[in-house]
Amino acid sequence: MKIEHAERTEDTAGELTGGGRADAATEAFVSHRNLLFTVAYEMLGSAADAEDVLQETWLRWAGVDLAAVRDRRAYLVRITTRQALIRLRTLGRRKESYVGTWLPEPLLTTPDVAEDVELADSVSMAMMLVLETLTPTERAVFVLREVFDIEYDEIAEAVDKSPAAVRQIAHRARTHVTARRPRGTVSPTETRDALDAFQRAAATGDLQSLLDILAPDVVFLGDGGGVRQAVLHPVMGADKVARLLAAGLGRISASSLRPAQVNAYPALVLRLDGEIDTVVAVRIDDGLITGLYAVRNPAKLSHMQQETTLRR
Repeated sequence: MKIEHAERTEDTAGELTGGGRADAATEAFVSHRNLLFTVAYEMLGSAADAEDVLQETWLRWAGVDLAAVRDRRAYLVRITTRQALIRLRTLGRRKESYVGTWLPEPLLTTPDVAEDVELADSVSMAMMLVLETLTPTERAVFVLREVFDIEYDEIAEAVDKSPAAVRQIAHRARTHVTARRPRGTVSPTETRDALDAFQRAAATGDLQSLLDILAPDVVFLGDGGGVRQAVLHPVMGADKVARLLAAGLGRISASSLRPAQVNAYPALVLRLDGEIDTVVAVRIDDGLITGLYAVRNPAKLSHMQQETTLRR
């Protein structure tokens, strides 16, 4: 399994080492980079901030005496977690003054991520929003234990807590998440059918077609960050969401919409003049759309714009 950014791992390592022959420290960092990025992203909800955390991790890792490191993977995870916790607390203060709804930064994912049910669930927009309700330490413990099955002793070192305290935190976080987590998974066929139906309805702007594929309790969330126009509060209910979509989609060309896989779930990407304008991630349950997450904040789309440009 891999996140799209991981395809550039070797190039990044080359930049970090000045293009020279990779040494033991670089080899260890590169081999675990995808894991480290995913840990940081799940803690922060931002690919750009996750990349910054990895830069900080590398700078600290490059100065470590490898002869004294018993488990390189555990050591790297510990550095990454600590750096992510520092940044997460800073981000928390920023979010307090954020205009409108805050959504995670959309992240392109490959099909094999979606096939890994546990990982797919953990990086979905819906789950990332649930993780936002945890304290920074609870979030770190939950991600490390529940997603990556890291031992309690290792987590304790990463968050500067005792193993006993980590077990209590893990239990508390698990209970909290279980009470709020999204519904069960849906088959790839149901996902494709629902997304195809949504794309057809979006192309025609037909209100009834939209109503037919929206769950009665569907929720639409928009994130413009105060820079782009977006709904400031959640829009709930099939009728309200369908009317909102019909009004908005009626002003754009159907050819501007392209399907993609974002955060391991189906999405539609709207491009205007060659630039990504909006990413709409779609949550599907029992063949109906239960959640729509529209990210328009340009700062949150720049990483995805770079990824799609590199793939061309």
